[in-house]
Amino acid sequence: MAEPALDNVVEWTVSELSAALRRTVEDEYGYVRVRGEISGFKGPHSSGHCYFALKDEGARLEAVIWRATYGRMRVKPEEGLEVVVTGRLTTYPGRSSYQIVIETLAPAGIGALMKLLEDRKKKLTAEGLFDEARKQLLPFLPEVIGVVTSPTGAVIRDILHRLEDRFPRRVLVWPVRVQGDTSAAEVARAIHGFNALPERGPLPRPELIIVARGGGSLEDLWSFNEEIVVRAASASMIPLISAVGHETDVTLIDFAADRRAPTPTAAAEMAVPVRAELMGSLADLGMRKLACWRRNIERHRKELYLLSRALPALDELLAIPRQRLDSCAGRLPRALRANAQMHHTQLTRVAARLSPRLLSHRIERCREHVAGFGDRAARAFRIFRDRRIQRVRGAGQLLAAYSYRGVLARGFALVRDSEGRPLRSSTNVDAGMRLNIEFVDGRVSATADGNRTAQPPVKAKPRGRSGEGSGGQGSLFGS
Repeated sequence: MAEPALDNVVEWTVSELSAALRRTVEDEYGYVRVRGEISGFKGPHSSGHCYFALKDEGARLEAVIWRATYGRMRVKPEEGLEVVVTGRLTTYPGRSSYQIVIETLAPAGIGALMKLLEDRKKKLTAEGLFDEARKQLLPFLPEVIGVVTSPTGAVIRDILHRLEDRFPRRVLVWPVRVQGDTSAAEVARAIHGFNALPERGPLPRPELIIVARGGGSLEDLWSFNEEIVVRAASASMIPLISAVGHETDVTLIDFAADRRAPTPTAAAEMAVPVRAELMGSLADLGMRKLACWRRNIERHRKELYLLSRALPALDELLAIPRQRLDSCAGRLPRALRANAQMHHTQLTRVAARLSPRLLSHRIERCREHVAGFGDRAARAFRIFRDRRIQRVRGAGQLLAAYSYRGVLARGFALVRDSEGRPLRSSTNVDAGMRLNIEFVDGRVSATADGNRTAQPPVKAKPRGRSGEGSGGQGSLFGS
């Protein structure tokens, strides 16, 4: 049998064939719902998009989640999680493969959610977010309580009523959605917001935070299992009570909170004591304190009475001191008279030695001593003055001998530059340089013409006494 001719087969380009296959796949399937296990997920790409695969026992399907869709998802993809996704089936011509563009993602049943919850709990436990050492003590009687919950639900009314019954306190409500796609972010922002309030600002900073929600299914409570909420509760510097769901409901925020309440009403009971019970306790303590004080006073009264009986009578204690006082009082007049007589005798003896002649003789001797001291002081002053005058004259002669003005008086002159510095050599003088020449009787200004005549070096001669040698005068500035 002859093979059919292939010359009439339509010719396609690669791009045309890829586009035709894409239209066929998209038109034939459109939106599909697929169940599978996430494989190859390594987190969002730097662009924000997510790329991974869905697989089961016999096949593998490439998947992509665009950045905007990923941001709206309540449950994020995780490696090994079995999910049910909804999306649009299409092709990727660059690899000649088909893929699903996911728009919704949900765990495949309660079992998948529980596995995801358990894996997340292990991860956060390993990070130490649930350690008991991180938990804070609740304040005994907070002035302000912050409540993070829905403002329209029955939870906030239950909390307010319970607080009113036990001990009325000021309550700040931060309204949030307690379920839905944005719930987790709103709850985390509320916790951070209460912590960010200044302590003495216009809005008081709570001393205690209650995160509350009523009961519901695992899906309804899932917002309180998100990492963003758990991390916010663990990082809170304000003590936090978790009151999410009923007593049988367990969420991850319960482990990160400082205390877990089985219900929102129980959270209000943990937050404040009962006012009536406190008043009763204070009254009881007051009565016990008064009774204790009375017993103590009575005990001290008895001890004082027993001690007073052991002491001697007052008359017995004062009998001997009274006798001594009477004896001293009887001897006192005689002692005063004897003392006065003794001092009179001493005064008479001293007065006999004091006469005008004796005083005049003593004054004369003192005057002679003073005159002698005056003469010696005058001689000492004259000698001291003469010595000082001689030293001043000697210093003046020495100054005149060493002064350069004596050299100027012998016919020399002192040459300075325009800044007043002495010039010691002709090599320091340039043409046109302003000079200041000092003679013995005054100064004149001059300008150097630049002509310089070299002089043979003068051989130094031994220095002799004044008037000896060949009459050399030496240097104006010394050797």
